[in-house]
Amino acid sequence: MMVLVDTSVWSLALRRRIVDTSQHVQELIKLINNMHVQMIGPIRQEILSGIRVESQFVAVRDQLRSFPDLLLTSDDFEYAAELFNIVRAKGIQGSNTDFLICAVSLRHSLPIFTTDNDFNLFAKHIPIKLHVAR
Repeated sequence: MMVLVDTSVWSLALRRRIVDTSQHVQELIKLINNMHVQMIGPIRQEILSGIRVESQFVAVRDQLRSFPDLLLTSDDFEYAAELFNIVRAKGIQGSNTDFLICAVSLRHSLPIFTTDNDFNLFAKHIPIKLHVAR
C-alpha cells in the first residue's frame, strides 16, 4: 500500500544535522525500501524550501528525485478548498498545503504519514486515514 509522506517526516530524515533514529524515520526507511512512498510536488517544495546551503539543497533535491510526483488536477485543488472550509467551520485552521495533502489522500485512498498533530484534528471532521509508525 502506498503512503503519502508529509513534509514533517521527510524533514526528520533529510534536514537534520544529527541523524534522527526515531520510529518515524525508521518507518520511512521501511516504506522507501518497500517502494511504498508517494510524493506530490507541494511536499517536495516544502522540503526544499529554506535549505540555505546550496550543497545540502542539491543533495536533498537529488535524493527526492527518486520519488516521482503524483500528478495533481484542478479537482484536487477544489477538493482541498472544500475540505479547508469544512474544517475551518469547526474552528480548526490548517495550511493550504495540508488540505491539498488531505484531498490527494482521499482521492487516491492514501494514508498520510506525518508528525503534524493538526492532521489528527482534521481526521475528526474529514475521513482521512493516518499511517502510524509500526
